[in-house]
Amino acid sequence: MIVKVLFVLVLIALVLAGLYMLGMKAKRRPKSGFYGKLGDCHYAHRGLHAIHAGIPENSLRAFRLAANNGYGAELDVRMSRDGRLVVMHDESLKRTTGANANISGVTEQVLGQLTLEGTREKVPYLEDVLPLFEGKTPLLIELKPENGNHEELARKATNLLKQYPSLDFMIESFDPRVLMWLKKHRPDIIRGQLSQNFFRDEECKLSFFMRFLMSNMLGNLLAKPDFIAYKYEDRADLAPGLCRKLWGPQFIWWVTKSQEEANELIEQGDLIIFEGFAAK
Repeated sequence: MIVKVLFVLVLIALVLAGLYMLGMKAKRRPKSGFYGKLGDCHYAHRGLHAIHAGIPENSLRAFRLAANNGYGAELDVRMSRDGRLVVMHDESLKRTTGANANISGVTEQVLGQLTLEGTREKVPYLEDVLPLFEGKTPLLIELKPENGNHEELARKATNLLKQYPSLDFMIESFDPRVLMWLKKHRPDIIRGQLSQNFFRDEECKLSFFMRFLMSNMLGNLLAKPDFIAYKYEDRADLAPGLCRKLWGPQFIWWVTKSQEEANELIEQGDLIIFEGFAAK
């Protein structure tokens, strides 16, 4: 009897382990390199910003500096109440503009009155940023859904991107539903799963189940991402290491903050999102 119970338990453990490994499946990195320009560039985190020099994150000036210095840029896109594609990391406007409101709750009229971090820089829209990079360096565009607007956000962003045929870009998101939408409706767009160890994130409001699911990228089986963008501080965790060994996807790490960190990642064929130094 004991032997039968142990056999069943071992069998269940093996099945669960197999499902776990299969769940994080991603596309293997192309042998010829990662999609041309997309794999030949370093990405400035929220643009080449330096607030001590009056250049706020996710500002047009920061993006212009990145493009003019040969860098790609990572940026964040949210949707306002009236459907505008706003380039800003936080849902709350408080940290970057001082306004006590959320992006999803305000209109273009309100956003037009705000400036970034005490400068004269205005809150940019995605259509303001795209021309700065068209025909130059690539963009890594993070879509940040709110209140279930993942489909509308993905649709509006990709429709806008159609207007810039000479722009090299890829799209990433923490929300696997964005990637699943892209897989179904725009499979031609290079898509990536953003992740981190959410159990270390003190501000995370997700349930235990969702933390486990997202930390281990278990939506990959359905979303089939072209790359994984994982938090640099969590690089030694089981999930990214196992995903790399099993499936061999392209990894992009956020955020590297020194050339020493960057060199280590570049040597192993990874891409970097950098901040606070001029990456080489």
